[in-house]
Amino acid sequence: MPIVTIQITREGTSPGATAATAEEKAALIQGVSKLLLDVLHKPLTSTFVVIDEVETENWGRGGLPVEQFREQQRSLASE
Repeated sequence: MPIVTIQITREGTSPGATAATAEEKAALIQGVSKLLLDVLHKPLTSTFVVIDEVETENWGRGGLPVEQFREQQRSLASE
């Protein structure tokens, strides 16, 4: 019984969105389940997919909270 955990940031994929939509999450679940069926022959009914949404204040990059990192990158790009 495969259990797959997908971590995504809690950010929208379109302007004004603050999280992945239910349709996007359903597509992730379907796609991962199908991949396990195709590659490992695991039945869809035996596959569990967990989507863990991480708030932007709970992760970082380059030694900085992600918002500070992004601001730094924007500043570097505008130089």
